[in-house]
Amino acid sequence: MRQPELLFYQFDEGVTAFSTTRQGGCSEGRYGEFNINRYCGDSEEAIRQNRSLLCRLLGIGDDRLIMPHQVHLTEIAVVDEAFLQLSDDERLARLEGVDALMTDVAGVCIGVSTADCIPVLLYDPVCRAVCAIHAGWRGTVQRIVAKAVAKMTAVYGTRPADLVAQIGPGIHLDSFEVGDEVYDAFAHEGFPMESISKKFFTLHSSLFTSKWHIDLPECNRQQLLSAGVPGERITVSPICTYQQSDRFFSARRLGINSGRIFTGIVITSKKQ
Repeated sequence: MRQPELLFYQFDEGVTAFSTTRQGGCSEGRYGEFNINRYCGDSEEAIRQNRSLLCRLLGIGDDRLIMPHQVHLTEIAVVDEAFLQLSDDERLARLEGVDALMTDVAGVCIGVSTADCIPVLLYDPVCRAVCAIHAGWRGTVQRIVAKAVAKMTAVYGTRPADLVAQIGPGIHLDSFEVGDEVYDAFAHEGFPMESISKKFFTLHSSLFTSKWHIDLPECNRQQLLSAGVPGERITVSPICTYQQSDRFFSARRLGINSGRIFTGIVITSKKQ
């Protein structure tokens, strides 16, 4: 069994941040090869082995690898020492319906699962706190990223100007075709449609048809800017999961019964 191949992000000394790829591990078929998400139909044994591989690579125990059950809303959970003392059942209940996690505890990897949706990682180098956010189109419309910044401020005293942000692999503008109802949802919530959407025209049977496309990474970048995160501290991955589904899971390419990317962040040590 091969080690998982991770895409690493540069944040700071004592912080490890990454997205998993499809390479490494032991899942098969549309879950192949590396999937640790328990909510998409993969084999429990494959998930167990893959989690073990990832934990060994990160140097943490399995109980320190925390993943929520996401539902495309804006609930944000804080992983603190009290959370870590909960039983497995209590943890599962606390993580149900959660789409973002934050922690300032060292040695705990928090993360979110995506397969075209947008993962966003935040790091506060002053308060030494981190956050992992799942931003699908519904969460993006509800401004989950802005809400996460506000919650970090409330919980840790984070100043948005101190934050460093990484927007990870997800579906990009050219590939994210949406119905009019999705376009209308963004417009209704006041998003600047001229900069986050584009109409694509297709010739079919001698007739032109048109469909709106939405730029989800840009939507979330703009939310970070509006929340006070400096533009030079925001990095956007150039990877489109739909276009690179051989390396990253894409639900639009593979179907919803397929694997998920795990985008995680862990404070490996406190600064001296």
